[in-house]
Amino acid sequence: MELPEDVLRHYEGGVEAGRLDHAAGQVERDRTRELVLRHAPPPPAVVMDVGGGPGAHAVWLVQRGYAVHLVDATPLHVEQAQAALSASGASTEWSATLGDARALDAPAEFADIVLLLGPLYHLTERADRVRALAEACRVVKKGGVVVAAAISRFASVLDGMARHLIDDPDFLAIVANDLEHGQHRNPKGVPDYFATAYFHRPEELGKELVDAGLVLEEVVGLEGPSWLLPDIGERWADAARRATLLDLLRRIEHEPALLGVSAHLAAVGRKPA
Repeated sequence: MELPEDVLRHYEGGVEAGRLDHAAGQVERDRTRELVLRHAPPPPAVVMDVGGGPGAHAVWLVQRGYAVHLVDATPLHVEQAQAALSASGASTEWSATLGDARALDAPAEFADIVLLLGPLYHLTERADRVRALAEACRVVKKGGVVVAAAISRFASVLDGMARHLIDDPDFLAIVANDLEHGQHRNPKGVPDYFATAYFHRPEELGKELVDAGLVLEEVVGLEGPSWLLPDIGERWADAARRATLLDLLRRIEHEPALLGVSAHLAAVGRKPA
């Protein structure tokens, strides 16, 4: 997968390492893992972690006894994942290689579960996203599941309000394009304004899984509105307050009126048996 130049530059800057260990990233991390365990078969099942980044989820999975094969389009991420997996002390099989989500180097029905927790962000054409999902469908076993993440269509406007980015006219222009077309661009390369991406409407994500040959099981809002709380890091660090938030997020995770408030959406599809 050849990433747009600004996307590669963004990730080669090392921004992804440790992102899930701070502030709202912790909510995304823990809710994603909760969703994966909801659908994954027990270890030692085989997981393909496509777009697995520096390996945060891969390390967590191998430590739970899963065999994990990570694929990512960013060389730095593959190096970081290899180092993290090597240091994990896990005894299960693992690998971390460069690859394209639209053309996976794996045989048909290779994995018990396939994770696409990033590739759909940067595939700006629908045909490419469906192709990546169809590849995941190809390599997962019959009856197996694909978990695919997307960025919400409304992420930039909500983030812009929460962090006062909407005071910048350039950011307002970015938001306008996001809302109308879902096509996120950062023409001036402002580091805080992300990189070339596609932002999904909640109903789009499920349709893309279906068009790729999967049977849709659920579309979930991962963070709900919690990511907008200015003290989310402190709240998540407190076990009792975290438990309260988790309970509330589970209660609203399927609510159509609130799905788009999440920064990240996740859809689960099952390969027909």
